[in-house]
Amino acid sequence: MAATAMHKFPQDQYVDAVRWLPQLSPLDRFAVLALFDFDSDASSIQIHSLTPNPFSLQPQFSWSSPSRISSLKTSLFLQKPLIVASTAAGSLHLLFADSSDASFDSEVSLPEGTLHSVPASSVDLMDGGVECVTVGEDGKINLVGVGESNLSCRRLFDSGGLVSYTAARWASSVEFATGGYGFSLQWWDQRKPGGPVSNFKGNWDKKLSSGIVHSIDIHPSRKHTCLAGGSLGTVFAWDLRWQQQPIILSGAGAGTGSGNTMIQSICDSEVWEVQYDRCIKSNTSSTRILPSMICSEDGILAVIEQGEEPVELLAEACAINSFDIDRHNPSDVICSLEWEAVAILTRQ
Repeated sequence: MAATAMHKFPQDQYVDAVRWLPQLSPLDRFAVLALFDFDSDASSIQIHSLTPNPFSLQPQFSWSSPSRISSLKTSLFLQKPLIVASTAAGSLHLLFADSSDASFDSEVSLPEGTLHSVPASSVDLMDGGVECVTVGEDGKINLVGVGESNLSCRRLFDSGGLVSYTAARWASSVEFATGGYGFSLQWWDQRKPGGPVSNFKGNWDKKLSSGIVHSIDIHPSRKHTCLAGGSLGTVFAWDLRWQQQPIILSGAGAGTGSGNTMIQSICDSEVWEVQYDRCIKSNTSSTRILPSMICSEDGILAVIEQGEEPVELLAEACAINSFDIDRHNPSDVICSLEWEAVAILTRQ
């Protein structure tokens, strides 16, 4: 799989995150950008429209954020596009977009200090948008119920600062995974309150004892497997059926591929985001980890497949700090080149 077309769209601000907006119709495509202006210290979330002829990304609507965006997710809620964002000040904002033209329709929020004593490290929005989970380095885990005009929140767990959480991902309507320092992962089930039902510690290599999980993904057809990316170019999978035996896909201990050759790690820096790559038709064997895409601090966007050499899609001079694969058109990928640009790749 290779990039067949790549378009860059310069921005006049720092790009903190990008997401596709759930498609409203086959003819309308929109992207969501979290932007930060260093000169004015102003932050915003913008909705841009994507047009094919000529290929362009044009700003349509903007919402001013009270603080810099730290985490950004999108989903659908009651057939309306929904954007959820946490900020560096600790507030949480849910923006509802109009289903006809993607303009900002309404906003509900929780002020700083309501959920975390420090900014939320990660927010994940359940498919269908009915609930989101927030986690923070203060050791708090919160569940926020979504309504059209209000939010309800409850504290699911508080480690008292003994454990910090840096990433979260829903697995089902009652289960989710979190990640933190030392490449640790935790599995939570709301039907079994009091703490995680499973724990994993990344102790396969002493160099990784201080590593951080930055991103988690869980495939709907492989709910028992957590994909995680973090420090030192590390990408690994945790199979709940073999809890203390991680499958290392990149980084220290990545192992060998076909022909018994060593698999080369695609990067050595922070892996900021991982997502299963829905564009690649993989071997259906349940023993193999599905192909995934990663982006990194050293400017790499690549596809990783267990036992195969990684495929580099982009190599930039600046960090690629987020990306998103279009659910409706998985050959299309949008990514943020942090120094004021957005790139869209179309693969075949």
